[in-house]
Amino acid sequence: MLGAIIGDIVGSRFERHNHKSKDFDLFTDRCRFTDDTAMTVAVAKALLECKGDYTELSDHTVRCMQEIGRKYPNAGYGQIFYLWLHHKNPGPYRSYGNGSAMRVSPVAYVAKTEKECIQLAKAVTQVSHDHPEGIKGAEAAALATWGAMRGIPKGAIRAHIEEWYYILDFTIDEIRPKYRFDASCQGSAPQAIEAFLESENFEDTIRIAVSLGGDSDTIAAIAGGIAGAYYGVPNDLRLKAIEYLPAEFIDILEDFEKNYC
Repeated sequence: MLGAIIGDIVGSRFERHNHKSKDFDLFTDRCRFTDDTAMTVAVAKALLECKGDYTELSDHTVRCMQEIGRKYPNAGYGQIFYLWLHHKNPGPYRSYGNGSAMRVSPVAYVAKTEKECIQLAKAVTQVSHDHPEGIKGAEAAALATWGAMRGIPKGAIRAHIEEWYYILDFTIDEIRPKYRFDASCQGSAPQAIEAFLESENFEDTIRIAVSLGGDSDTIAAIAGGIAGAYYGVPNDLRLKAIEYLPAEFIDILEDFEKNYC
């Protein structure tokens, strides 16, 4: 979960100003948390509220996302999702945007099996992103994270993703020159997973993800969520990232880590 937050914060200043290089300062005064972090924290809070019984996870997710989204309205939400956050009776709107994959990493820490991971990912996704591609992106990111935290070899994670979700027949170096902003799941989730698979450590994952360009904060958040589960998060990066978070988010993060990490 923290890996996703760090990816979001680091990538935030490059979202509309793509860098196309791995050489950059991770944290500057232009960095901030965005909707990726806010909604990841909301999903974590919803899971905590369930206290092990996830039959009403979708309801908890809606409430927590609306609560946090309304409290932090300037986090960079998409226009339709912003309206969803403020709707009295929010429903899914057939979205296949990468907002589903960016917020899903906490479910991987809660799920005991692959099947449960898929079920929980769908539960926190379909409340807004009920298009098959939106659900697919969230499930792929969640399962990659679930496998990563269990130390499953990268080759096996790749094979699993290719069997069930996306064919990863490219490298980041190959697609970087022509890659452009794409906020769809199918146009960013596979790339984020590939960034992790090519990496040597947590920081390298974030640098590869940002260097691709496009929707930098979200790609780095998805990749960072997987990498944090696989490599762990260096303490110096943790301490630096926390400086960008409100106390409420830190409390939820620490509570979640105490219970599930």
